[in-house]
Amino acid sequence: MSILSVSGLSMDFAEKSLFKNISFFVEKGDKVGLIGANGTGKTTLFKILTGQLEQTGGSISREKGLKIGYMEQFSCSHLDRTVYTELLSIFQPLISMEERLNSIVEEIENGNHSEKLLEEQMILREKFENNGGLTYVSRTNATLVGLGFGEDSRNMSVEKLSGGQRSKIALAKLLLSNPDILLLDEPTNHLDISAVSWLENFVKEYKGSAIIISHDRYFLDKVTNKTIEIEHGKSRMYVGSYSEFIEKKQKILEEQKAHYEQQMKEIHRIEGIVEQQRRWGVAHNFITAASKQKQADRIKAELEIPESEIETVNFTFSPKCETGDDVLICENLEKYFGDKKIFSDVNIHIRKGERVFILGENGCGKTTLLKIINNIYTANAGSVYLGANVEMGYFDQVQSGLDLKKTALEQIWDRFPYLTETQVRTSLGRFLFKGDEVFRSISEMSGGERARIALLELMLKGANFLLLDEPTNHLDTSFRENQEKTLLEYSGTMLIVSHDRYFINKLAHRVLVLDQNGVKEYLGNYDYYIEKTSPEVNKDIFQQPKKDKEKKTQNEYFKRKEERSQLARAKANLKKCEEAIENTEAEIAKIQEEISLIQSDYEKLVELTQKLGELNEHLDQLYEQWAELN
Repeated sequence: MSILSVSGLSMDFAEKSLFKNISFFVEKGDKVGLIGANGTGKTTLFKILTGQLEQTGGSISREKGLKIGYMEQFSCSHLDRTVYTELLSIFQPLISMEERLNSIVEEIENGNHSEKLLEEQMILREKFENNGGLTYVSRTNATLVGLGFGEDSRNMSVEKLSGGQRSKIALAKLLLSNPDILLLDEPTNHLDISAVSWLENFVKEYKGSAIIISHDRYFLDKVTNKTIEIEHGKSRMYVGSYSEFIEKKQKILEEQKAHYEQQMKEIHRIEGIVEQQRRWGVAHNFITAASKQKQADRIKAELEIPESEIETVNFTFSPKCETGDDVLICENLEKYFGDKKIFSDVNIHIRKGERVFILGENGCGKTTLLKIINNIYTANAGSVYLGANVEMGYFDQVQSGLDLKKTALEQIWDRFPYLTETQVRTSLGRFLFKGDEVFRSISEMSGGERARIALLELMLKGANFLLLDEPTNHLDTSFRENQEKTLLEYSGTMLIVSHDRYFINKLAHRVLVLDQNGVKEYLGNYDYYIEKTSPEVNKDIFQQPKKDKEKKTQNEYFKRKEERSQLARAKANLKKCEEAIENTEAEIAKIQEEISLIQSDYEKLVELTQKLGELNEHLDQLYEQWAELN
């Protein structure tokens, strides 16, 4: 049963229509991904659902008493509070009930046993417990830990927090407010990978519903069961996660195109008959022509033209020259800022054509490491060696290399003065800067537009070793898809810092996890790294009994011990099998040599041939066993 239903929703600003036909429904427990290119009206839709804006057309039907929660409604209002007390403020009604219950206990202890007071205590305690009064403190603590606020940071004043940290507090307050529908607008922004994993688990286990705007495709795949896409001012709902939506959409577009082409062929065939009948010029031919023309007009009237795809970037990274086999070697790198150690003992070896990703907690020094490699920062100790013919291209996540006073045209032309104006404008056009947009000041551009300018510079440079720091930030989903395709086709080498797990899964040859004590290497993508390092995320996001945890730890220990034993036995068996294969092949070679020397001893020949057949059969069995063990 639908708890929220939207029908034919439209929104106009002045004379511009943002969207005109948005329809969808949300059922209890649904986790819905809301996707679409930047500027299609996703955030505006949220503001309409919460009553902050009023639509210009269409209707919204809500279940009676439906409580909708939106992050903007939970901004930090008391900057003098600590992180903990600010988050706890969401439970003020429960805190007031708890204070009253404590005062009732004091009155009873002081001799007041009136029936009225005891009845108030009973009613209030029942209300307190039913509304989560026994767990609100543990839920608050678990949420703080999950979003990365340790013991040292939870007692800081909100005033001292960064903008990203305040956003995390607003998100935490929203999650704890327990609405019927969560409206989450880019909830993974400002979160590191461990916090995002916690949030994934929270949303999956959340008993209410959620509508999620996100460019984090991995997050959407993990938590959503429906996907709504806004495109060309209209919406379409798909059952399934983001990856399932991509497959279904592609199939629908292919079917629409095939149907359109088939109908157009039929129209051309009928109109050919009409033209032929008219040329013949006999009365009955005119009647036939008129009938056929009506048939063609009817097909045209019912014909649905396939919607054109949203215009996307079209670019390639082509190295101007090739490197040697060794591209980068970092030996014992160490970095301090003042007395604060960022990292030490960092050793990295990257070879030609590799796509290597650096992961780690926020603040562990990933960007610092890239800047040391790019000679922007100097290491306190250690060495960086670049291989033969290495030409680096660096993408800075904050685009500090862009001159905000310049226009897009000036920025590119000043960096590449040997290009003609036509070549510069053509290049900008491939990155969706067309017409007068090339004269816009970079200071007026969004984060996504600035990222496109920086990527264009990188493309034109023709580097063979790309250092990319959060290259998918600020980019919409379609741009990310194109960027992934381009980087997969790139023949050079890449070292990338990213929190985009979908992006990592598509590109990574290996993953390096950075911390204060160096890097650990995992020969695979993000899912491989998680498989090798992470215990299953605790499904009870607030509290798990200690005994259960201890039992689980013991079980995992014995399981790992048994797995190690099995692996050791398998390796020993593999070695024995390889020795047996070697011995059998040697025996076969010996018998073949004996057979070749026999001239007239028929009985001996039969005996050796029979033995040779048995050995070959045994060898086949050994090879099957070897393949299985291997």
